[in-house]
Amino acid sequence: MAQLPLAGVIMGSTSDEKVMGKCIDYLKYFNIPYTIDVLSAHRNAEEVDKYASTAEERGLKVIIAGAGMAAALPGVIAARTIIPVIGIPLEGSPLGGQDALYSIVQMPPGIPVATVAIGSAGAKNAAILAAEIIALSDKEVNKKLKEFRKKGSKI
Repeated sequence: MAQLPLAGVIMGSTSDEKVMGKCIDYLKYFNIPYTIDVLSAHRNAEEVDKYASTAEERGLKVIIAGAGMAAALPGVIAARTIIPVIGIPLEGSPLGGQDALYSIVQMPPGIPVATVAIGSAGAKNAAILAAEIIALSDKEVNKKLKEFRKKGSKI
């Protein structure tokens, strides 16, 4: 029987798939079952709301949201769930992702979003942070994470 997904990976556009693929590579390394969805906070508002508000009942333990430009996606999701949300700022504008970084990191009190670096490094770190969260209650992920750190944090 397939294990239920523990991590939800969501991005605002299919153009984000290349960078978000780095996140998926790391989730696979840690054997963390995941889902992938492409939903825009602006173009698919109702679907994003449903995604976030049902995440807990679907068994997700963490949500990783990549977004560029206005980068509303991670914050919108965080506003609708108590599950930890990790935001990845993506390079989608002439500002090189700085606009997305500021948008994701500047959340109001009470609606936190963990924010990682812009782009591929952030995508990798988001998966590692998700593994650290899941490792608190999953012995196999905990063991894999410790092995990862011993060998220099590279896959």
